[in-house]
Amino acid sequence: MNNNAKNAAQYDAPNTYRVKKLALAVAVTAAAFASQAQAGGYQLNEQSVSGQGYGHAGRSSNVEDATIVFGNPAGMSFLERAQMTAGGTYLKAKTKISNAEASQSSDAFLQATGGATDTLPVAGSNDGDMVPGTFVPFAFYAHPVNEQLAFGFGVYAPFGSKTEYEGGFQGRNQGNYTEVKVVTAQPTVSYRFSEQWSVGAGVTYNRVDGELRRQVPVVTPAGATEADTRVKGDDEAWGYNLGVIYQPVPETTLGLTYRSKVDYSLDGDFKASSPVLDQIGVGTVVDDATLDISTPETVNLSLTQEMSERLKLMFGLSWTRWSRFDQILVEGDTRGEITNETQNYSNSWAFATGGEYQLTPEFALRAGVSLDFTPTSDDHRSVRIPSDDRRVFSLGAGWTPIDDLTVDVAYSYLTERSTHIDQSKTDGFTVAGQQTPPVTSNYSADYKNKAHGFGAQLTYRF
Repeated sequence: MNNNAKNAAQYDAPNTYRVKKLALAVAVTAAAFASQAQAGGYQLNEQSVSGQGYGHAGRSSNVEDATIVFGNPAGMSFLERAQMTAGGTYLKAKTKISNAEASQSSDAFLQATGGATDTLPVAGSNDGDMVPGTFVPFAFYAHPVNEQLAFGFGVYAPFGSKTEYEGGFQGRNQGNYTEVKVVTAQPTVSYRFSEQWSVGAGVTYNRVDGELRRQVPVVTPAGATEADTRVKGDDEAWGYNLGVIYQPVPETTLGLTYRSKVDYSLDGDFKASSPVLDQIGVGTVVDDATLDISTPETVNLSLTQEMSERLKLMFGLSWTRWSRFDQILVEGDTRGEITNETQNYSNSWAFATGGEYQLTPEFALRAGVSLDFTPTSDDHRSVRIPSDDRRVFSLGAGWTPIDDLTVDVAYSYLTERSTHIDQSKTDGFTVAGQQTPPVTSNYSADYKNKAHGFGAQLTYRF
């Protein structure tokens, strides 16, 4: 029986640096904090469609196909044949934004309003369609050399997100565009010491690309305006994965996987532009940006229990060390520390349970439920990271028409606890050598997020 059946210058030099660095920080932080999919923050779970079907409950213990290269490198030595698995998940999210309010405050507004007020409302829309449909692909190959040794390789996305608010978004002063892509390549080796024990390890090469945009309010001699600020950054870094599998009896499998933190040092390009800045001769401002940041380590523990020849149940828990992210420390190349903002994220847990039922030798049915607790806090939640605790319900199926081939499909529905955003930023600029009045922008709103995931993958055995 096949294995499937078995088992994110001059125009105010100091604040330009602040904007660009903070923007870059948030862009990379987005990679670590808010997927529109299934994992806490911007961490992605889309590395296995067969696993998606049972809510990734048996991620470290259920040896289903070559996606075990990511799930637990030790599992490759439990595969009977060389095989390749490739596929992906299409994610579609929707957000309902309500009770939104936005304003800008500055002493300069007193003169403009004849001393009536220093605070003006900010008009705009709150459509909630800021997450475009996204396809997250993956590919894995596992090759058992003999009964003990196996090699494998995988390419996948461990982190990533994109939020693109409409042009007239009311909270645009806090942020209106964030895109982060992290792509990982992982060569892996596994060794099975006995019928019960196997270990595995993989080295990860990771590349991150990020872009962030924000409309920054500024008062100039020619009047008030909003500068379109954009920053892009990228870097490459290395990490590693470790795994162990223990099978005390053939019906029971325990798996433990550790994924290391990855340290990035991003280099970025900054740009700020506005018709009003052009009018007063400032033009478009460009500059460089740098930032050091780390994505945290994770630990996954899972159990797969065969209840009968047809039914197996899976249970899993994951821990992520988000407490590493306690601040955004921005340093300029020549100006030293620019921004040091406290974040105080908490370590987070996720829990999952699921099962697989072998309806016929060719068809397997799957279902799972997972709970994912956010590392973010109410004090620091932003329009770029508007997520909270999540519940994910999954269904899936596998079809093996011949021993060499399996097709897997899955569907997941994610719903989040309603959450509240209350953000404030203060910006001041130097234009033509003169310091402009600082402007404080505020935005508050209630967010309710949900998402759908449609996955498909193909496994071929050699």
